[in-house]
Amino acid sequence: QVQVVESGGGSVQPGGSLRLSCVVSGSVYDNACMGWFRQPAGQEREGVAVTARTGGPSYADFVKGRFTISQDLTKTTLYLQMNDLKPEDTAVYYCAVGSTWISSGTCLDNPERLTYWGQGTQVTVSS
Repeated sequence: QVQVVESGGGSVQPGGSLRLSCVVSGSVYDNACMGWFRQPAGQEREGVAVTARTGGPSYADFVKGRFTISQDLTKTTLYLQMNDLKPEDTAVYYCAVGSTWISSGTCLDNPERLTYWGQGTQVTVSS
């Protein structure tokens, strides 16, 4: 069993920054895709940024150049550094981990393909 716990959400003004953290524990598949997804109020969940243990990161177009996904050296903690935040970034942000290999593109565009999810953390960008 895999446990996923996010932290780091909050409220920030436009142009501000936040860093989300996700601690992953348990038996994680070596080549699992893991990443960040978000769900604005009343909208569907969407991919933000993902990475695989054996691959590089992939980002949604709307966060390229502003958000950075990274992992610690033990690969047990996933981060999302969010800079230049905009009101449209307001959402519940989720960390998720897959249980089989899928490409980063498939991972980013198909959140239903990931197996383990955290409880979510609210990010609100408002002046």
